[in-house]
Amino acid sequence: MNLHNASSPVTSKPEELVPSRYAVRIGEIDVLVVSDGVLPLPTTMLAHNADPAVRAAWLDDMFLPPDAFDWALNAVMVRSGDRTILIDAGLGSDPDLHLPRAGQLIKRLEAAGIDLASVTDLVLTHMHMDHVGGLLVDGVKARLRKDLRIHVAAAEVKFWESPDFSRVSMPPGFPDALRATAKQFVKEYGDQLRQFDQEHEVAPGVVVRRTGGHTPGHSVVRVASGGDALTFAGDAVFAVGFEHPEWHNGFEHDPEEAARVRVRLLRELAKTGELLVATHMPFPSVGHVAVDGDAFRWVPVFWDY
Repeated sequence: MNLHNASSPVTSKPEELVPSRYAVRIGEIDVLVVSDGVLPLPTTMLAHNADPAVRAAWLDDMFLPPDAFDWALNAVMVRSGDRTILIDAGLGSDPDLHLPRAGQLIKRLEAAGIDLASVTDLVLTHMHMDHVGGLLVDGVKARLRKDLRIHVAAAEVKFWESPDFSRVSMPPGFPDALRATAKQFVKEYGDQLRQFDQEHEVAPGVVVRRTGGHTPGHSVVRVASGGDALTFAGDAVFAVGFEHPEWHNGFEHDPEEAARVRVRLLRELAKTGELLVATHMPFPSVGHVAVDGDAFRWVPVFWDY
């Protein structure tokens, strides 16, 4: 994986008009943010506990439509030494939920010149379908290494044995699809899971840490080398979470704990000044966190190209 050349076409086919990968160097570690596409969802999913008028005002201030919101869906490739690590695997095939604009990860990895057989490790922030589904696409498993190590919190695997959806606020159809996808993933890849309790070093400078909240085993991944650092926050942070970290996302299984996790993480990132990337922040979602009164402010990096 040569991330420095990742922006160059690797075939004679025309490039996509909108860029779908962005390379960052963290010390001696290469990081590539790759877009899996976008998920069109109702805006209520952003903050189902918020006053509708306040939520509408936030959307208006952001020049966003009032009813439907395109959530970005990002994954990350990391190269540390001889290890090539994929963090999350995207949606995969559309699970009959009218999400045709997502599920692009595999072809976009190919467009970046990344051979699936080169991936030595997969880290899952959690097991929602938009994070594991890419590995369930027909033909993908046969292209992966037989010794692929899949790192996931033990609490996450346990949760999906009998998942609790009593506190979420999802559109119809999503709970059933999430259950089915997680069950299929464990069936297909269960013997390759490498479960950890709280924290695990996947490769030199690449550490996954369980936060809980969004799901019981939700985790974040920190990449650190040569005084630089970047945290991939998974679903701990959404676009509204800086100004309104107390707002509950419809996909959070424990909304109150998710809000506490979000505040702790944003405080930590504001203090260290390190980079943040998150699954559902607008691509490429590389930026910094600043404290802004009682809340926070998102500061995107200037693109380096």
